[in-house]
Amino acid sequence: EPVFHMLPGSQIFCTGTASCNQRCQFCQNWEMSQRTLWEVQNLDAMPEEVVAMALEAGCQAVSFTYNEPTVFYEQMYDTARLAKQASLRALFHTNGTMNPKPLLALLEHMDAIVVDLKAFTPEFYERVCSSELAPVLRTLRTIAEASVHLEIVHLIIPTKNDDLEQTRRMCDWIVQTVGERVPLHLNRFFPAYKLKRLPPTPIETLEAAAAAADEAGLQYVYIGNLPGHVRNSTFCPTCGRVLIDRVHFVVLENHLRQGRCPDCGERIPGIWS
Repeated sequence: EPVFHMLPGSQIFCTGTASCNQRCQFCQNWEMSQRTLWEVQNLDAMPEEVVAMALEAGCQAVSFTYNEPTVFYEQMYDTARLAKQASLRALFHTNGTMNPKPLLALLEHMDAIVVDLKAFTPEFYERVCSSELAPVLRTLRTIAEASVHLEIVHLIIPTKNDDLEQTRRMCDWIVQTVGERVPLHLNRFFPAYKLKRLPPTPIETLEAAAAAADEAGLQYVYIGNLPGHVRNSTFCPTCGRVLIDRVHFVVLENHLRQGRCPDCGERIPGIWS
């Protein structure tokens, strides 16, 4: 899971079902998200069984991911509630298209949320995702106001949403609405589903987007789907010290001391224990 500021190096038990409320042409999990339950292999598991499996596997958290978790909202809600009772952390990875009332109810049982902000134009959402941008922005505002740990993922797709000016506007909005301390993951696209003919995102495009995010004031900007890049790691925004050295999702060294930089004492946002 792209949740770099939550229990780095820990094991997360990931669970999902089938179907989605978007129709993204680039979905990497399309064999699950664009299918019904009757078209995929699945396992019957009650919420208490999911929690038991997570504990048996030695995991520290349960994540609801792969396809859009809001399509199995009740299962997710009940499982998250039981996970918290079992001293597990709970998070979910969402496209952000959900109504405020069920979102607020769910946040009571969630430690962290990862939201995909797939572009910053309504046209992209309509044309490429058969969806809307406005509900996603509303969800981000709601989460920020609820003070639940949030990380944002933005997949950069060549010719679709790689305009640098759009990236600047998006980052400015994030800083003004969510805050400069929210982690932003700028992820590399690889050909998938209905966009198999597009090339992978050039590294230069990712680095230019990261520089734009820096200029906007975001303090924790990552480049994802590019193992070995320096921006896999977490740096102190005050003194520049490497705090969490990573290769992709693998933590090599964690220098944080009770959620703070060991050199300057800067408090790093996240869930560290």
